[in-house]
Amino acid sequence: MKLAGRLIGLLLVIGLVSCNGGGKSKGGDLSLKTEDQKTFYAVGLMFGGKLKELNLSEEEMNFMVLGIKDAAKGAKPQVEMKDYHMKVQELFKKRISASTGVNKKAGADFMAKFVKNEGAKKTASGLAYKVIKEGTGTPPKPEDSVEVHYHGTLIDGTVFDSSKDRGKTVNFPLNRVIKGWTEGLQLIKPGGLVKLVIPSELAYGEPGAPPRIPGGSTLVFEVELFKVTKADASKAGGPKAPKGGHKKGDGHGH
Repeated sequence: MKLAGRLIGLLLVIGLVSCNGGGKSKGGDLSLKTEDQKTFYAVGLMFGGKLKELNLSEEEMNFMVLGIKDAAKGAKPQVEMKDYHMKVQELFKKRISASTGVNKKAGADFMAKFVKNEGAKKTASGLAYKVIKEGTGTPPKPEDSVEVHYHGTLIDGTVFDSSKDRGKTVNFPLNRVIKGWTEGLQLIKPGGLVKLVIPSELAYGEPGAPPRIPGGSTLVFEVELFKVTKADASKAGGPKAPKGGHKKGDGHGH
């Protein structure tokens, strides 16, 4: 997804999400009691995650909520919106760019430690890997289909997707996933296990796959290869890539 698309998505979120500073409101305690309350809270989680990259301060959040409430109540706007459309976009671009830069720097530091401390190797493309188990037979080629188990985390250990946790392997053509997977799985054979540290350039780039994968994120995967189906023998119509956005061009992998 392009940056412009992300900005539009975040702008929509502003019109959908509300919050408060201390967990209180004029109506009293906002603890979750009824199913309706829990459902609205879930809506907030779904859309609020898209604002995370803005790194809003408590004061900024309060002013945002003030605008949401005025719009929801039909109150007279305290600013002329036509004067602020561009300013909003500029602010979002600046915040997202800063967040992406921080993530890329942290990822580069993490990868350097991975190579140094774990004896991993790094390819010309920037992919870092450690073959835990080589496997036997013939490695897959990009056009082949593979059956794998995987466990994917951010560099802080946050799990964003895991077929192992779901207890079900996945199958997909190797050339239909992110570049880091296409390259990394060719380094092992059936029965093999590899740990991949994939820079954002070989994963989801600066846009990321919000809300689970922030822009500029370096991703960590442990992937176990069970089976390789050669391209000329594959009858699969389309891949069901791993959840969490490992399929090319799809931030959610469905």
